[in-house]
Amino acid sequence: MEVFHSKSPGETLDIASSFAASLKRNEIVALVGELGSGKTQFVKGICRHFKVREQVSSPTFVMLHRYDGLDAFQKEILLYHFDLYKVKSPAEVFDLGYEEFFRGNGICMIEWAELLGELMPFSRTEIRLSFGADERERRIEVDRSRRVSPGGALA
Repeated sequence: MEVFHSKSPGETLDIASSFAASLKRNEIVALVGELGSGKTQFVKGICRHFKVREQVSSPTFVMLHRYDGLDAFQKEILLYHFDLYKVKSPAEVFDLGYEEFFRGNGICMIEWAELLGELMPFSRTEIRLSFGADERERRIEVDRSRRVSPGGALA
């Protein structure tokens, strides 16, 4: 597990953008943390790495935003940004047709991922964000222990 300490929202963007350089198509990023801990800011940093031009915001009222980005080869890549804050049960996500996004050719970023329950894919990278000593500080834990490589082995 990697641990980062951010002293500002800008630093969180930078950490997320650096992290995003390791992401490949068909990966899932599960973000966990209290309200206001920086989950959306982290998503913004990932999107910045992939040169997303749209404004990145929390999709709290619609549950899903789709962004068009560019990968390292300047080929289009889709980024799916879920916000499950208002989800009352995993069935709501199931009804959305989540598998199409989770098994697609893009990258899925899921805020409040713990609310997926049994629908949570095994293969994922977990990002845990928590508050630091100062109101602007954040502790960011990156756990890749469940990340499965394309060949099926743990990465």
